[in-house]
Amino acid sequence: MRRLRPFLLPLCALVCAFTGVASAQDAPMAIGRIQGTGERSPLAGQAVMVEGVVTAVPDDSLGGWFLQDAGDRDPATSDALFVIDDGGPPVGTRVRVHGTVVEADSGRGTHTALQPTGVAPLGRAALPRAAAISAAPVDWERYENMRVRITARLTVAGTHRVDRYGELLVNFGERLRTPADAVMPGDAARALAAENARRTLRLDDASDAERPASIWYLPKTGQPRTGGQLSRVEGVVDQRGGGYRLQLTAKPAFRRAAPPSAPEVGGDVRIASFNLENFFNGDGQGGGFPTPRGARTPAELQTQLARLAATIRGLNPDIAALMELENDGFGPESAIAMLVTTLNADRNGDDWRFVATDQPQGDDLIRVGLIYRAARVTPVGTAATLTDDLFGTRSRPPLAQSFRAGTGATQGPAFTVVANHFKSKGCAEATGADADQKDGQSCWNAVRTESARRLDAWLRTDPTRSGSDLAMIVGDLNAYSMEDPVRMLTAAGWRDAFAGQRGPAPYSYVYDAQIGRLDHALLSPSLAARKIGAAEWHSNADEPDSHGYQTRPGDHTPWRSSDHDPLVVGFRLRKP
Repeated sequence: MRRLRPFLLPLCALVCAFTGVASAQDAPMAIGRIQGTGERSPLAGQAVMVEGVVTAVPDDSLGGWFLQDAGDRDPATSDALFVIDDGGPPVGTRVRVHGTVVEADSGRGTHTALQPTGVAPLGRAALPRAAAISAAPVDWERYENMRVRITARLTVAGTHRVDRYGELLVNFGERLRTPADAVMPGDAARALAAENARRTLRLDDASDAERPASIWYLPKTGQPRTGGQLSRVEGVVDQRGGGYRLQLTAKPAFRRAAPPSAPEVGGDVRIASFNLENFFNGDGQGGGFPTPRGARTPAELQTQLARLAATIRGLNPDIAALMELENDGFGPESAIAMLVTTLNADRNGDDWRFVATDQPQGDDLIRVGLIYRAARVTPVGTAATLTDDLFGTRSRPPLAQSFRAGTGATQGPAFTVVANHFKSKGCAEATGADADQKDGQSCWNAVRTESARRLDAWLRTDPTRSGSDLAMIVGDLNAYSMEDPVRMLTAAGWRDAFAGQRGPAPYSYVYDAQIGRLDHALLSPSLAARKIGAAEWHSNADEPDSHGYQTRPGDHTPWRSSDHDPLVVGFRLRKP
């Protein structure tokens, strides 16, 4: 669906003729008087005459241009109007405009504008001084249509609308956290969501065109990573599409956020977790494309596969729990077998293997998996899977396998790794307690919370028969840090592998221009005592969507190999 293009005018704006009121004016009316102090003009439907300077002329897709006068000395009123008129005089032209004040539909709200009946150029003039904004305004209405200059620090927050609409989401100050990752669901989450919305600003390219061939205001290097900084941001405040945005009039200065190096966590055993973002390999023989999810062609598969392998190698784990694998069994043509074959093809002497089981893996198109380096860890016993009326129909069945570090006499104690992927937040079919309760946890929270309860109860039965209390729940729980499923597990005694670490709060996902953690590593108390370090590799979530394998064939680097960031935890698990 396209964004709103030319404004949809109220009927009166189309039929109310100029009545001579404006011609009777001895002097132009101050625009601030037309704007008023509320969201709607007190003069809507009336004919007026104004004078001002043209400050911005977007392309015709926006349906008009911006006009600003010298101001009425009232900081509560805006000194600018949007004139609904394709084309428009050049920027810097002083004009006299006769017309009718209208409240144009801007999508979930209205925009005070002028439907002109006459426009008369009066010569060239200096642009009105841009209003300096040093902090996120409580209300943008006072700046509607005006020239502004942002003097506050802005952070690149979201790039998901750049390719389609030329829009970049930024926020004032530090990065915004998803409310349910920072505060308790409910009133606190709702309050933080409102504050996040106030601190968010949409930068636009002064066009309503879809899929623009280029975005003129971006740096030469292309789309920035989220987390980068901006300065010298100038434009006109526009209200459309359900909110305020800045139609840029100059290129901002970007300070790039450099991609981080692969993390080092120490320890003699490293365990990783990685959501592969739908790794499907067709029929495993070069056919079967497009796949139900993931790669659409064999060439895309090769790029996806190379990037996933580069990410796993960069993490340098001994065991990796994987999510969003194609649910196509464990045969030689399966997706997990292809991934392991690729990892073993780097000629570094690695002996990667995958955990196989004949137990059901659920009805979903995707499942979890476990891979390991046989030269470094040894499986103990057989794998275990929990499949019931919840796991396999909503949440993916967890896969547990016990291991020992080292070989022979150097082997340490048995420990168990459990790969998990709980039900997503998508609201299709969600009813009752699983519908969105508007508390910040979205849909299917009841299912995820019950999944957590059953997972904890299942692990207390020692399903792999290891006899060890060293265990790790790892994977994409589709729940942020303060949501019910995660708090249920920590209340049951599982320890967050990232708890107490110095530095910025961890995150693994960027959604709606906010960062948060959906991917978790929870440790039994005895395993937590053996933890050396934990880290995420922000190689994916901060990268632009447009840098994915489907749009950059042949790029075999780890960057944007998935939409989730992987994590790795280091332990002391070998015998001294």
